Amino acid sequence: MPLSASGWSTPLSSSTTLSSPPSPSLDKVEATPFNNPRIQASQVVEYIASRASASSLVYVYDVAEQVGFGTLTKEWARAGAAGTAPVVDLQTRAGAGLSLIGRLSQGTSHEAGRGAVLTSYTTPSGLALMAPAFVHLPPANATSRLVAQVPTVTPTGEALSLSPTLSPLASVWSLFPENIAVLLSSTPQQAVDFTKIAYSVTDTHVVHLFDHFSAAREFGHAIREPKASRTTLRGALGQLGYSYFDYTGDSEAHTVVVLLNGPLALAARAIVKTNELSGVGIVTINVLRPWDEAALKAVIPSTARTVHVFDEVPNSLTQGPLYVDVLSTLLSGSSKPTIQGHRVVPSQTQDYLNNETSFRSLIARISNVSSLNVLPKGHRSVLVLGTPRSSIASVPRVIEDFLLAHPKVSSRLLTDFDVFSKQGGIFSSRIAISPKSDDAIPVPIPVAIPLDDVNGRTDLLVVLDQALLKTHSVLKYAKAHSTVLVNTSWTVEEFSANIAGESGIIIKERDLRVFTINAKEIADTLAGAAGPENDAVQNLALHLAFIRLYLGGQANESNLLRVAGNGFEDTIFGIPLIKINAHTWAGLSPVAPSEVLGSNAVLKTFDVNAIAVDVDNGDTVVNGARLSSWHDAAKHLLFPSAYVDPAAESAEEHPQNPALRPEIPDRTFLVTCTVNKRLTPLDYDRNVFHLEFDTSGTGLKYAIGEALGVHGWNDEGEVLEFCKSYGVDPARLITIPVPGDETKVHTRTVLQALQQQIDLFGKVPKSFYTDLAEYATSPVDKYALLFIGSPEGSSTFKKLSEKDTVTFADVLRMYPSARPGIEKLCELVGDIKPRHYSIASAQSVVGDRVDLLVVSVDWATPSGSPRFGQCTRYLAGLKVGQKVTVSIKPSVMKLPPNPKQPLIMAGLGTGAAPFRAFLQHLAMLAEQGEEVGPVYYYFGSRYQGAEYLYGEEIEAFILDGIITRAGLAFSRDGPKKVYIQHKMLEDSEALAKMLYDDEGVFYLCGPTWPVPDVYNALVGALVKYKGVESVAAGDFLESLKEEERYVLEVY
Repeated sequence: MPLSASGWSTPLSSSTTLSSPPSPSLDKVEATPFNNPRIQASQVVEYIASRASASSLVYVYDVAEQVGFGTLTKEWARAGAAGTAPVVDLQTRAGAGLSLIGRLSQGTSHEAGRGAVLTSYTTPSGLALMAPAFVHLPPANATSRLVAQVPTVTPTGEALSLSPTLSPLASVWSLFPENIAVLLSSTPQQAVDFTKIAYSVTDTHVVHLFDHFSAAREFGHAIREPKASRTTLRGALGQLGYSYFDYTGDSEAHTVVVLLNGPLALAARAIVKTNELSGVGIVTINVLRPWDEAALKAVIPSTARTVHVFDEVPNSLTQGPLYVDVLSTLLSGSSKPTIQGHRVVPSQTQDYLNNETSFRSLIARISNVSSLNVLPKGHRSVLVLGTPRSSIASVPRVIEDFLLAHPKVSSRLLTDFDVFSKQGGIFSSRIAISPKSDDAIPVPIPVAIPLDDVNGRTDLLVVLDQALLKTHSVLKYAKAHSTVLVNTSWTVEEFSANIAGESGIIIKERDLRVFTINAKEIADTLAGAAGPENDAVQNLALHLAFIRLYLGGQANESNLLRVAGNGFEDTIFGIPLIKINAHTWAGLSPVAPSEVLGSNAVLKTFDVNAIAVDVDNGDTVVNGARLSSWHDAAKHLLFPSAYVDPAAESAEEHPQNPALRPEIPDRTFLVTCTVNKRLTPLDYDRNVFHLEFDTSGTGLKYAIGEALGVHGWNDEGEVLEFCKSYGVDPARLITIPVPGDETKVHTRTVLQALQQQIDLFGKVPKSFYTDLAEYATSPVDKYALLFIGSPEGSSTFKKLSEKDTVTFADVLRMYPSARPGIEKLCELVGDIKPRHYSIASAQSVVGDRVDLLVVSVDWATPSGSPRFGQCTRYLAGLKVGQKVTVSIKPSVMKLPPNPKQPLIMAGLGTGAAPFRAFLQHLAMLAEQGEEVGPVYYYFGSRYQGAEYLYGEEIEAFILDGIITRAGLAFSRDGPKKVYIQHKMLEDSEALAKMLYDDEGVFYLCGPTWPVPDVYNALVGALVKYKGVESVAAGDFLESLKEEERYVLEVY
C-alpha cells in the first residue's frame, strides 16, 4: 500500500525515463514517508497516528475527511496495510466526544478496562462539539489516553470558503480539563514533530491542532523523522527542541504580539525577521493547555510596554480566552504592560491570509513603521490555474519536480480547488520559490501568493484552460510587468478578441508580458492521436515553455534544452527531446498589449472551498466524497451525506442534518412546535389536540395527504423509575452500535438512550422472552421465559401481549434475575419506531408549517395499571418552542389531477386531518379563480359540542361553497345513533352519479369499523340508482381502487 503522495504520478510517468521518484510503500519495512519532498506533512501525520504501535483504534470523524484528512488512513485500513490500526467511522454531532469517553471509561463499553490509546481525527468545529464531554475523561496513563489530531480547516461564510480559523473553539477552551494538553503547530516539520510528541507523552491526553489549510498540505518539504521517547509533555518537547512559547524579534522589544501558533503567527514571525524590526517581538503559543504563566513571563522581554493579543473569535462581541489568559498572567508580574486585545473574526482571518497588504499593514501599525516587506529577497511566485482531471492537470507537479532538483532553491507547492464557480471545478497551484536557507521562516503560501490581493503578487502566471479567461478574472493575480503563459488553441488575433471583462485593461495597465502556446497542437504533430504519449508531450511542452519564461533573458534554445535535459532522457516515446523543445520554442507567441480589446463581461473570482485527496486506485476524494467525476464535486461539498453512502448524490437545497437519528433510514428534519392546543373540553374523556410546527429553514416539503413521522421520546419520569429499579445510573455513558452498521457507534448517557432511542415501553415480541432467558440467573425465571417464547407458551404470550399489554420494562420487572448489561439490553429491545400521523395542512396554503390532529391514546390493564400511547403522550406534552425530529411518509390520500372531479370525503374523529388539507388547497384554487368540482364532506364523532373537529373552519368552507354538502353524524347527540353511512344513504343518488358517471373519487379515513357499512351504502346506491347488480357494483368499487378513486386509509 503506497503512501500515495496525493497522486504525485503524472502523465510523464507513462515512460520509465520520465517517472518521478517513487513514493514510499507501507508494505516495505525499509521505506518511510520521511525525507521525501513529494509527500505532504498531513500525510505523515496520518501515517504516524494510524500506526498500530501508536493507536489502538482510530476514529475518523466525517468533518475531518470532509477537509481531506483521514481518507488515507481509511484506505490503508481497508487494504489491510501492514501496521495500520483499526479504523472506525463516526459522525459529528452534539456530544460527539462521548463515543471516545465511553471507550476509555471502565465498564462503559466492549473496550472497557483493556487499556487503549485512542486517536480521533476531527476539525475545530468538530472539536467544539466534543469538548463538553471531555470533563468525563478518565485520567491519562501510559496505556489509556486520547489523542485528537485536528487539521485546522473550517468552511466559513455563505460561500463555504475554507479557513484556518480557530474561532469555533473560542467558547469551549474553558471546558478543557487539566488532564488535556493542547498543542498548536504551524510548519510542516513542526506538525510532524508535535504528532510524535502526542504519542510520546504518557501523563496527559493530547489535542494537536496543525495547519492543514496550507503548510501541512504543501509539497516540497523533506520531513525529518522525529525521535522522542516516552516521557512527560515538557520532556518530549525538550527532546525535539521545543518549548511552550517561542519568541521572535528584538530581545528588548517594547511592543510584543501574542498569537496562537498557526499561519498568522508564522507570517508575523517572518515579517519581523525579514524586516529586522527594532522594538518588536512575536510570541507564538505552542502549548495552550496546560497554561504556563511562568514560561510566558520568562519569554516576554521586561522592556515590553504594550502587549497585543490576537484572539480568533466567531464574532466581535465574543471575549477571547487568550486575552484573559495573558491578562491574568502579566498583571500578576512585576512589570505590568498594557494589554490590548484584538478580536479576529473569520472574515478577518480570510482577509489577512488572502490579502498580503492587510496583514502587513496591521503589523506595520502595531510596530509604528511606515511599510514592511513580507517576503525575503529573491522570492519568486508562480501560479498555475487549470481544470482538474484534464490531461495537463499535472503540469504544476512537473514544474515542482524540476525545481526540487535545484540544490540552491527552496520550492513549495500548494494546490487548492474551487468547485462552485465552474462546472467541473478549477484548481489553483501556487509555487513559492526562494533561495535555500536553513534559518528562513517559511511564509505561508496563502500570504506569500494571495488570491484576493487586487494588485497581484504572481511573477509567472500559467493558465492551462483558455475557457477561464472568459469566465474568471485570472489575470488579476499577475503583478505589474510580470509574465503570463496561456495554453490555448486561439491564435494571437483570436486571443485578443476573446479576452473578457477587465482582463484587457489589466494587461495594458500592468504591462503584462503575455505568451500563448498550443500544447495540444504540438503533441498532435509529434505524438499523433490522443493517448498517454500525447498527454506526456503536452505536459512536457508546457514545462519547457515555463522554463523558458522562468529563465527570462537568460533563455535561448540551446540553454533551455540543457536545463530541461537534466531531468529527462534524450527521447520521449521515441520522440527526440530536441524536437519537442524546438516545437515549443517556435510555438510560443507573444501578445501585444495594444491589440487586446477586452469587454464589459463580469468575471468570477477563485475561492478555496475544497480539498482533494487522490487515492491509490485513481479515485479522487473531495471533502470526504469519492467522486466519479469532478462535475460531482460541488454537489458533494454542498450536501455532504453524513449518514448514507458517500457515493450517493443529493440535489436537495437543505441536506440531511447529521445530528438527527443517524440510525434510521428516513430523511429527518428538526421542526419547532409553535402551537399545542386542545380541541376537546378539559372535562371531556378524550383529549384531541391540534399541533403546528414551524419548518422554516429545514427544507421539509410534503404533498397533500402525506403523513408526518414523529420520532417521539419516552417519558423521562418512567425512564428514571426504570433506571432505579434496574440498578443503573442514568448519567452513565454507554457506547452502542448504530443499527445496521456495526462499524459505527454512538455514545449517550443511559437516560438519553432509554428516553430518546430505545423502545423500552413498547410492545414485546415473542423472541424477546427467549433472548432474555439467556441472562436469567434464577432457574424459575429462566424456564418461565423459555416457556413463553416456545410454541407451547403461545396462549400465555397472547394474554401478556394483548390483554395485559406488557412492555419491555414490565417483563424485566417480572423476571428480576434476568439482567443483561445495559448496552446489551439496548440491542435486545431495539429502537423506537416513528409514529405516522396524517398531515392536517396543505403546504401550498400554510407555507413553512405542518399541522397535525392527534388524539391521546390511553387505557388501563386488567390489573388497573395505566397505559399510554408512547408517541401521543410525547406529543401531548410538547411545549411551544420545543424541537421535534420528524420525517415524511407517502400516502394513498392524494387529490386527483383534475380539480373538477367530484370528491367524497368521509372521516371519523382524527380521520378529518387529511381532508382539512384537501379543503385548504381547494379553497386556494377557488380563490385564484380556478373551477373546482363538487365536494361532499362526511364527518362523524360522538358529540358535536365536544368533538366537531375544526368545526368553525368546516362551516366557513360550507359558506364559501367549497363544501357542496356536509353530512355531519354525531352519534350520541340524539335518541338514535347516527353514523356517517346513514348520512351517505341520504345522498345515495348524488354519490352514485359522482362515482359512476362523473369520475368522482371517494376517500375514507379513520378507524376500520365503519368500512363494511360504508361499502354497503355505496353498493346500495349503485344498485338503486345505476341499475347494476350487487356483485357488479362491488366489482365496480374494487376497480376504482386500481384507479385510485376508492381510497381507504384506516387503522
